[in-house]
Amino acid sequence: MGKVACLTGYKSFELGIFKQDDKAVHYIKQALRKELLSLLDEGLEWVTISGQLGVELWGAEVVFDLQEEYPELKLAVLTPFLNQEENWNESNKEYYEMILSQADFVDSVSKEPYKSPQQFRNRNILFLNKTQVLIILFDEEKEGSPKYFYEEALRYKESNPDFEVRSISFQDLQWVVEEEQWKNE
Repeated sequence: MGKVACLTGYKSFELGIFKQDDKAVHYIKQALRKELLSLLDEGLEWVTISGQLGVELWGAEVVFDLQEEYPELKLAVLTPFLNQEENWNESNKEYYEMILSQADFVDSVSKEPYKSPQQFRNRNILFLNKTQVLIILFDEEKEGSPKYFYEEALRYKESNPDFEVRSISFQDLQWVVEEEQWKNE
């Protein structure tokens, strides 16, 4: 059986990123690409996201780019509840729809609209049980929404030692920036 990875991290606004062409998005995608390439060498077949704005959707774009070279790589979008994009602005909705239209599998964990934070927890538990690796852009120095998934994953790993947590910190991103600058000199 091939590997399944879950990919998550900060929402774009948590990083102060409000435009898709922000230079930071390029570096985040490079860091995600690096992790995904190393997992592809280990038999990665599926990447799952919940479709949140920010790291998850940028990760989806990286998967689409990698599919040109690795057509066997698939993307699943499993939203925590129905219509999660309901209150998003038009450009974010269009971007989200574009990602969904290219995904290999789309479904919702809860078949109802948002009701409670338990729906996010249910998504986390499902992702942990159905994947072997978590790729997460999270830095313990910066609070934010990925903290809950990260902590849940560390608890899960205690009783599932084969589960792998691949965390990308801000220091890791800084190295990506410096590496790119060094290449371009």
